[in-house]
Amino acid sequence: MDEQDSDERALRRRRWMRQVQRGDEQAYRALLDDIGPSLAAFLRSRTDGRDLEDVYQEALLALHRVRHTYDTRRPFEPWLFAIARFVAVSYFRRQTRMRREIVGEVAPDVAVGDDGPGALQVSEALHGLSRTEREAIRLLQVEGLSFEQAAAQMGTTPGAAKVRGHRAYKALRRLLGA
Repeated sequence: MDEQDSDERALRRRRWMRQVQRGDEQAYRALLDDIGPSLAAFLRSRTDGRDLEDVYQEALLALHRVRHTYDTRRPFEPWLFAIARFVAVSYFRRQTRMRREIVGEVAPDVAVGDDGPGALQVSEALHGLSRTEREAIRLLQVEGLSFEQAAAQMGTTPGAAKVRGHRAYKALRRLLGA
């Protein structure tokens, strides 16, 4: 592609983006169709392939959410690829954090059904925990919140929420005699 084609494409994208900001759906479709291949290629160079579709979709959603922030007097591509890079980095940080959380959690040794004979034992053991330990078990295990979400409700940091959860699991296992 020569420089003239590149300049024309840049102007066309800026014009479409201006129309998108005014609510023009056809311009939005044209813009997305036009940027799709270059956005996918950009993200492909930053992913291992398995996550490309997810990161691509997140990048399009981010573009949609922040489309009103684009200054049509400025070049479109640097703005688009800055968003895409931010989305890719955030996506992989989240994935890494989720893998660490899954590995870091300790699963109970024995599964207990709601009405099984161990339900009373578990209920009594839960009452033997401190208020903060019960809260950690409730938020992390019962409600299934992430460490970040649980920390926000506990009024602490994600690291402290993880420590509280670990201590609560350890205390619960001790009380259950596991």
